[in-house]
Amino acid sequence: MNKGREFALRIKENIGQVIVGKDETISLLLTALISGGHVLLLDMPGTGKTKLAKSLAKSLDLDFGRIQFTPDLLPSDILGLNYFSQKEGEFVFRKGPIFTSILLADEINRATPRTQSSLLESMEEHQVTIDGETRKLGDPFFVIATENPIETAGTYPLPEAQIDRFFMVLEMGYPSKEEEVKILSRFSLSDPLDTLESVSGKEDLEEMRREAGKVYVHPDILDYMASITARTREKDGMGISTRGTLALMRGAKAWAMLEGYDYVTVSHVKKVAPHILSHRLGIDIKRGRKEILSILSSLPAPTEEWGKRQ
Repeated sequence: MNKGREFALRIKENIGQVIVGKDETISLLLTALISGGHVLLLDMPGTGKTKLAKSLAKSLDLDFGRIQFTPDLLPSDILGLNYFSQKEGEFVFRKGPIFTSILLADEINRATPRTQSSLLESMEEHQVTIDGETRKLGDPFFVIATENPIETAGTYPLPEAQIDRFFMVLEMGYPSKEEEVKILSRFSLSDPLDTLESVSGKEDLEEMRREAGKVYVHPDILDYMASITARTREKDGMGISTRGTLALMRGAKAWAMLEGYDYVTVSHVKKVAPHILSHRLGIDIKRGRKEILSILSSLPAPTEEWGKRQ
């Protein structure tokens, strides 16, 4: 077993002490983290989104920050601001909560578009610019944003430029009855998150990223991925950019590594494509997912020895 997959399995098992029955969601979350992207979680309140984010941060021993987005939230509440210090006799920068490793942007669509857009630079370039001065964020910098897909009162739709910054959109969903019984039993005496220990670290994440970067992608697989996004451009009002195609490739490589492969297969592409591409079509995400699944089912998939390097 490669080291990257070993680290990932250790993290998954650790998060599984808190989150019940969501192995695939955890794997997809790790795929986004390894790929250097960010995640938007669409789900109803109370499905474990916050505990998932905190469990990931604890497992990797990374700094965690949380911002509750509200209509009166200002960009400076996120990024920080310069203020005049009477004690020092000069302007001093006070860091905002964005200066962390894993940031939970809770109910992001409750903030105004102006405040939402304050995340654009940080999510794309891992830096913030305040009063003309650019400050680098740490590495890793991973945003997990949540959005209630049902409630619309007091919310603002995410601008297309903002939603395109998310590498992946996930839904946790409600647990099954059996899973809910396990949750009740697990949380009956105490919250397992309180005693969760770290099992990995920043160096292990860097190793996972190195191994994912080395995963081989056969030219026919590259052509297949380009064909998927090209198909989305055939209809008016749709179309995935090259940014989306690159994200698909990175995601497929990370998923392959997590599955123990050193090369990408068609099944790896099909697994991550709906989560990486659906929100980039400029339409409702659920409709977008149906479109991507339709393309995947109708587009001829190549057959080849995918591990054979040319």
